Amino acid sequence: MKSLSVSIEPASNAKPLEREEVVVLRRKDARGAITLTLNRPHAFNALSEAMLVALQHELEAIGEDESVRVVVLASEGKAFCAGHDLKEMRAKPSLEYYERLFSQCFEMMLGIQQLPVPVIARVQGVATAAGCQLVAMCDLAVAASSAKFGVSGVNLGLFCSAPGVALSRNILRKAAFEMLVTGEFISAEEAKVRGLINRVAEPEQLDAEVEKLVAAIIAKPRIAVALGKEFFYRQIELGIASAYEAAAQTMACNMMDEAALEGVQAFIDKRPANWPKHTKSP
Repeated sequence: MKSLSVSIEPASNAKPLEREEVVVLRRKDARGAITLTLNRPHAFNALSEAMLVALQHELEAIGEDESVRVVVLASEGKAFCAGHDLKEMRAKPSLEYYERLFSQCFEMMLGIQQLPVPVIARVQGVATAAGCQLVAMCDLAVAASSAKFGVSGVNLGLFCSAPGVALSRNILRKAAFEMLVTGEFISAEEAKVRGLINRVAEPEQLDAEVEKLVAAIIAKPRIAVALGKEFFYRQIELGIASAYEAAAQTMACNMMDEAALEGVQAFIDKRPANWPKHTKSP
């Protein structure tokens, strides 16, 4: 198994690092589906500095790899992610340190949105504070029926301001604010109703449900998905007139791509599309 200080890839000719040092596991299949697994189960996958660096490193590498089609963000152990590592934070009580830490977290979270491929959160357990933020920043999310979601920092006297940015862009304002000021958890079913996640599955069916989304995405042309994802988030921040103007430009560029030309022609010819092999990003 080839090992790095921040991540590992399957291999057979290297000595593994100690488990404490391995915080993100990386696996890529032949279709271009990458699974990144948070691997601090003993700490409920809290976002330590090392884990933030590891995730940022992996996201940057994925952004440069045009063979990647979709990313699944998973976790080992009972929890998906318990937020920031509070022990680590408490040990360094300095404004400069906290500003640097939260800025690093922001850059990693934004990196998920900036990837040209969809990112699916596979939530098998509790996701709280920055862990809930992580789910909200993913493009799609599938959760086990036993999973729970919360932004519970207020219970410790620390309002989840940064998680609130992502949460309020996923669910309705009053529902988001209620979670933020009460610190109460919601179930997977309630998270689905509120729009935080897409699908709920029984724990034993979680991987199968994630695979349905993975297969559906991989079946589409990468360029169309990449153009669409970039535009989707850009238009949300625009007024409606500017959004339509940007949409017209994006669709015109998309229509000039080989994949769209082939897809439309296949529809006209009443035949399956023969998607081009190129994977060029916008």
